[in-house]
Amino acid sequence: MMGPMEAPFAADERRRLERLDADSLAAHQVERFNALMSTILPANKFYADKFNGLPQQIESLEQLAELPFTYKGELAGGPTESLARNHTWAREAYVRWHQTSGTRGRPMVVLDTEEDWLWCIDTWQYVLDAAEVTSADTCFLAFSFGPFIGFWFGFDASAFRNCMVIPSGGMGTLSRIEMIRNSGTTCLFCTPSYALHLAEVAAQHNIDVAGMDIRCLILAGETGGSVPAIRERIESTFGARVVDHSGATEAGPWGYGDATGRGLHVIESEYIAEFFSVETGAPAAEGDLSELVLTTLGRHGAPVIRYRTGDLVRPTWQHEGDNRFVFLEGGVLGRVDDMMIIRGVNIYPSSIEQILRSFPEVVEYRMTAFKDQEMDQLMIEVEDRLDDPQRLEEELRLRLSMKVGVKSVPLGSLPRFEAKGKRFVDNR
Repeated sequence: MMGPMEAPFAADERRRLERLDADSLAAHQVERFNALMSTILPANKFYADKFNGLPQQIESLEQLAELPFTYKGELAGGPTESLARNHTWAREAYVRWHQTSGTRGRPMVVLDTEEDWLWCIDTWQYVLDAAEVTSADTCFLAFSFGPFIGFWFGFDASAFRNCMVIPSGGMGTLSRIEMIRNSGTTCLFCTPSYALHLAEVAAQHNIDVAGMDIRCLILAGETGGSVPAIRERIESTFGARVVDHSGATEAGPWGYGDATGRGLHVIESEYIAEFFSVETGAPAAEGDLSELVLTTLGRHGAPVIRYRTGDLVRPTWQHEGDNRFVFLEGGVLGRVDDMMIIRGVNIYPSSIEQILRSFPEVVEYRMTAFKDQEMDQLMIEVEDRLDDPQRLEEELRLRLSMKVGVKSVPLGSLPRFEAKGKRFVDNR
């Protein structure tokens, strides 16, 4: 028996859309965008006000530039409000309640209608395709299952494929390890941070995670799944393949890993992706460090149009394989608002993590940015089995062309994370 998202034509349709040439994909996106606007206006007060007097139908993607951007700050309500402002219909039309993680400001509530939720589940099938998940797989979700959206989409998407799905909200790490081993889990869903923590706790109890049945890990929630040093460390530790994924409560599941593990494809059948150079603010060229801007094409109850995600990426439209969706080399590289300028050098936390994770003896770390007479400074605490911070300082100096202070701290003294890791403390 097949789940409703896996009708016989569904996978073939996804492959067809991935292979569309640029003109055909643009025509598909224009048609979907116009249908979205026809559906949500004028009922959606947020966008009716925002687009008042502006084009509500387009003939080409270039006309999107006539519409203003959407920023997270304007979606959030006032001091006493938590519900996002971009909902289209009255509350009784919605069946799902989730909220942002609150790692950057106050949590914001986003609601979904049944149709919108099914659209997100259908979109998540691209992620499961990339991981070659079938009904024979047992999927373990190492996630708290609170109001943060996390892997809720992944849970329902896997169930729609008739996989065995195992939630683990409220369980401790060792209990999860035992259940993963005893259940014959083949696909593990978690953040990169928590994958490393699972392996650390397993090793402390003489459990070999590489000897389990896990064949793939689907990672999301933070950078890492497409960062070579992190991905390779996780793959070698588990003896399993890593598949990256990216999404957001406000935008839904928008990206999935490629077969090589080098980065993410944006699901352009369901999203319009734009890229703006961090250096110039202009539309990005091939490979430019850019901010990703997204427009949802199927989430009518809580749409985002030209949404500044804050995610840093490097887009490329030069395709080697059949998949024509835009490719992001290295996946999400960091956040626009995390950039530090230290002695004239632009530094992102993800660059530091890539270097530190190349040392297998580094168990955990924390970066703290602070001001010293108007200059940004950075200090890194590390749990290092070798207790040798000097070698880390030397590597950082070689790779970043600047000196960064590194301090050893006792093993087990730094925080561990199940959801998004909070290894960057900004005290500037």
